Amino acid sequence: MELPLVVGVDGSESSLGAVDWAVDEAARHGTPLRLVYAFLWERYEGETPSYSLDRPSEQVLAENIVDTAEERVRRRNPDVKVSTEVLPEEAVTALLHEGYSAFALVIGSRGRGDLAGLLLGSVSLAVAARAHCPVIVVRGDKAALSGTHKRILLGVGDLTAGSGAVGFAFREAEARGCTLDAVHAWRRPAHESADQPLRASDAAKLHEMRAATLLDEALGRAAGDHPAVRVSRATVEGPARKVLLERSGDADLLIVGAERRQGHLGLQLGRLAHTALHHAACPVAVVPQRV
Repeated sequence: MELPLVVGVDGSESSLGAVDWAVDEAARHGTPLRLVYAFLWERYEGETPSYSLDRPSEQVLAENIVDTAEERVRRRNPDVKVSTEVLPEEAVTALLHEGYSAFALVIGSRGRGDLAGLLLGSVSLAVAARAHCPVIVVRGDKAALSGTHKRILLGVGDLTAGSGAVGFAFREAEARGCTLDAVHAWRRPAHESADQPLRASDAAKLHEMRAATLLDEALGRAAGDHPAVRVSRATVEGPARKVLLERSGDADLLIVGAERRQGHLGLQLGRLAHTALHHAACPVAVVPQRV
């Protein structure tokens, strides 16, 4: 069974932008699109049973929202298969459940109920931090959203946490026919080993060589599986968050890994993914990796 690309919609401008982005993404991968609106409208209809045949006003609003989003999909690309559903559930719970049978979840950076000053909406943050499938938070400028940079940016950390993200990045670059910019940021330890003291220049070369080796090993298998993908490798000294944010301005999508520890119920986002979701200049894909 072909897994759909699931989009969380709520009628906000941010979610409509996510729908547009998801239509193009579904077309690239040949996957169906599923639009989901989740909202507990019963809370706003009162606890007294209603004997009217009219549907609750919030339910009507929800149906209008998904109908409008569906029409938006058909106008943008009539060849993309699309389905819709209105779920009387809490948004985060519903989207996390949808993620178990999704190619990926796509959401906007802010929802209808979020404060205008927020960098990232509460639903977007919670879903990205807990989903067990890739989550793409759609943000960034017009160039990034339209894919004009022709570059996918991948942040490569240690091998365990990065493997899921690496495979996702290669598939994405292949579907887009663009360059994969794989970056590993490294930093020298504050104190070098006293047993083998090195000059600063030699120490830097040693750490850079280790970083290059780690990067090659992380990409090796996926590169072999996707030989047509053009890969640009870079090892950069500095904090990973700063390095990737600076390079996100020239990317159409930033991909980072996030550990998912079994049995851990809290938000499971590292500092890198958290920073990227709030500040990247392009859409951000958070790819889970079980630990």
